[in-house]
Amino acid sequence: MTEIKFLKWMTAQTPTRWWHDSAIPDEIQASLGNGATGVTTNPPLVAASLAAIPDHWQPILRDIPKTLDHAAKVESVLERITRIAAQLVEPIFHATAGAQGYACAQVNPRRPGDVDSMFAMAKRLHAWAPNIAVKLPVTAAGLNVLEECSALGITVTATVSFTLPQVLAIAERHRKGLARAGKAGIKPGQCFAVVMVGRIDDYLRDVAEDNRAAVSEADLIQCGTAIMKRAAAIFREKRYEAVLLPAGMRGAYHATELAGANMTLSIHPKIQAMIARLNGPFEPRSHVPVEAGAIQRLSTIREFVRAYEPDGMQPEEFIGYGVVQRTLAQFVETGWAPIEAVAAKL
Repeated sequence: MTEIKFLKWMTAQTPTRWWHDSAIPDEIQASLGNGATGVTTNPPLVAASLAAIPDHWQPILRDIPKTLDHAAKVESVLERITRIAAQLVEPIFHATAGAQGYACAQVNPRRPGDVDSMFAMAKRLHAWAPNIAVKLPVTAAGLNVLEECSALGITVTATVSFTLPQVLAIAERHRKGLARAGKAGIKPGQCFAVVMVGRIDDYLRDVAEDNRAAVSEADLIQCGTAIMKRAAAIFREKRYEAVLLPAGMRGAYHATELAGANMTLSIHPKIQAMIARLNGPFEPRSHVPVEAGAIQRLSTIREFVRAYEPDGMQPEEFIGYGVVQRTLAQFVETGWAPIEAVAAKL
């Protein structure tokens, strides 16, 4: 195991926690030694694990009944892989009384507007293990499912989320669900509110280039960080129960700029390797605002304003926001479809 001093410092000296962002068991085991307290997966990460270590998964998937229909086989593949991740972090789940120690399992990305389909699948995924965090897309339909899950005590990771309006909607709907759970005497679950910081940077870079906006690369790589820091301030002010979860990082700078906040970072092994090259001394920087001039320049881009302002979008607009569509398509093409191909051969 490679020691990652920054991550050990962060988890020991700040409220910030981190989850490992892959579905490869050996990588998860190594991350635990550097303080990881959960596992983030999504369809592309599960597909990547199937492709990277097929000999590992073959005996584990071999006994999936051939009599199952295709959709049930796909879920069985996901279940076998996710259960192993969940087992690896379940001791953390119990040690923290359910505050941490989750493994994520995502609903079918082909159905981001289908409340009934997503809710039924969310309940099935929740039953896989006591420490499953069900991943739902932050569309108008996904928010409806999030509230219903929260009312039933199901822990949710709200994903395909890139903007301040999305994470504020997550926190509000989770709070409504918690109130319903309390009235029904149901033990509440957790809610992790994602901002895919690197993906919003990538999207706004494309928009800026197309619009010939007067912004620099140094400005653009701060888009997700700026959204995240503003979200953290609002979450503190409103005392939201949901936990912010920045994901999709593109460099060590995303982690170093957010360390110190009461949030959970999702960190892919490639980014962990970048972070491992950092030398101390380390310091919390989540309270340091993004430079005002950068925000001013970025605000000349309409798509940044929609992402950065609390009222920049309404929930019915989320599904049509460019990076939401881009990511849903990628989750299908590079994740769900390859998993379906594996399941078809069983």
